[in-house]
Amino acid sequence: MNTPDTLRTPGVAQAAQAGFAPLFFSHGSPMIALHPGEAGRFMQALGRRLDRARGRPDAVLAISAHTTARQPVLLGAARHETIHDFGGFPAPLYALRYDAPGAPALAQRLSEQLGLPLLDRGGLDHGIWTVLRALYPDADVPVLPLALPVQAPTADLFELGRRLAQAVGPRVLVMGTGSITHNLGLALREAREDAPELPESAAFRRWFAERSAARDWAALRDYRRQAPHAQLMHPTDEHLLPWYVAAGAGGEAFAPQRLYEGVTLGSLGMDLYAFGPQADALKAPPGLS
Repeated sequence: MNTPDTLRTPGVAQAAQAGFAPLFFSHGSPMIALHPGEAGRFMQALGRRLDRARGRPDAVLAISAHTTARQPVLLGAARHETIHDFGGFPAPLYALRYDAPGAPALAQRLSEQLGLPLLDRGGLDHGIWTVLRALYPDADVPVLPLALPVQAPTADLFELGRRLAQAVGPRVLVMGTGSITHNLGLALREAREDAPELPESAAFRRWFAERSAARDWAALRDYRRQAPHAQLMHPTDEHLLPWYVAAGAGGEAFAPQRLYEGVTLGSLGMDLYAFGPQADALKAPPGLS
């Protein structure tokens, strides 16, 4: 369920100067695009609040658990098509489109400034387009995917996020998408979205929120050894790693803010985090959209 407290919306001039808080979304099942549920409705409401407080970003720099490579690679195509990178779902889901403009100029600039490889290729995996469809349903914000280096240590991904934030400027939204807990074997064992949460899932999500509130970066980077049930909740790392890129973009000086917390299928966490000096302002009273 959602556990926010207060909303502080800056004025237009202040908002434009403040820019966008980096965000991490647990994107859940692709079915969230058809049946948003509570988590999807929160994302939709967050998109409306971002529009009111910040306006539209110049671009979204997206780091997803489903677009990976051995090293960070920018996908600088002028336009991105929807990738339905899943199987066994109802036909209406495959009919959905989210074809968005790319950000080739931003890609070129980041490649030159940060020495990142650049490919003239595109496409938005479901971890990206299902979230963006909730935030910006008209697909009118340019998107720059950055392939996630899944073998990189969490400290290196944090540093990558820090460098990206310095290079992109305040009007680009840095967005990581994955899942705060992700064990598909456990999730698929549960047929009901409203299945009770497994204690191991609750313990892991609680530990992550508590260590975030304490700004315990050493523990967070070492989650594999220190978090309860880490191997069970993340048999592989890729769905949690985008969290560290977004966190690095926000910086160590500010505690990550859990804007939304919830779970589906008993163990698939849907938590949403914001980072940096603007993160706290995104927390909203219950029911505000």
